[in-house]
Amino acid sequence: MRFFAWASLVVQILLIGTGGAVRLTGSGLGCPTWPQCVPGSLTNTPEMGIHGVIEFTNRALTGVVVLIAILAFLSVVRFRAQRRDLFVLTLLQGLSIPLQAVIGGITVLTGLNSYIVGLHFVVSVVLVVLTSMLVYRVYNGPGGGPRLMPAWYRMLAHVTSLFVAITVVVGILTTGSGPHAGDITTPRNGLDTNLLQHLHSWPAYVTLAGTVLLVLGALTLPGASARTRRFTLILLAVELVQIAVGITQARLGLPELLVGIHMVLAAVLVGAMTVVVLTLRGKAPVRNATSESLAAAQL
Repeated sequence: MRFFAWASLVVQILLIGTGGAVRLTGSGLGCPTWPQCVPGSLTNTPEMGIHGVIEFTNRALTGVVVLIAILAFLSVVRFRAQRRDLFVLTLLQGLSIPLQAVIGGITVLTGLNSYIVGLHFVVSVVLVVLTSMLVYRVYNGPGGGPRLMPAWYRMLAHVTSLFVAITVVVGILTTGSGPHAGDITTPRNGLDTNLLQHLHSWPAYVTLAGTVLLVLGALTLPGASARTRRFTLILLAVELVQIAVGITQARLGLPELLVGIHMVLAAVLVGAMTVVVLTLRGKAPVRNATSESLAAAQL
């Protein structure tokens, strides 16, 4: 369970990275048709060059995602009575695959419409949330237990997570308006890139301020768990790196490599924020389980 939970999270982040590579290299139509790469072939051909390789690699990674989703589901299905949370999370992961495939197909068929591409990214981010929850729940048991932190701290955590979401959405709109929305023929969303770059930074700094307060609270409040302290510090570290990358890429004229790193770090940030929120409540009791199956379910 632990292995497939981690694998689920890792492949979702990798998929964001390869999807970013597709966009940053202008390879979105490297495979010009869907579900085939080219008419008569599911794979790319040598004539398609590097763009075909990049786009087909991104599509092929979906096969890995499917395999891991199936194995993750099979690893928890026999514990579905005791661990309904794991069952639901792995089921949702599996159901997301045809959804992502349909959105990917619409993306190709609409000529890389920036809003459809953005929706593709949003679903990927939601899957990072779900798989982060899966990893946490496998190690720490089902949620819904007692609240471990004061009400103001829980509210601060939720507000901070809201600003994480806002930062991601504005970042998607910023990319869709700028030079990395695709190749020169790819339609942009028509929004002001310079304005969006500034707007993108504002919720990011609010997120940073909220995270600093979360760290201070986790380090000083007597009821804070070791998990809360650890993951708020991890969240702060990811945000500092992300801000440094964001400022650097803006000053260097948005080099593709740094933009790609920024995208992957956004996924890591979302995962870390998700876990911080999960640490605010203790573990609920597992119901209707023998001691043997309980031990196996909770590892």
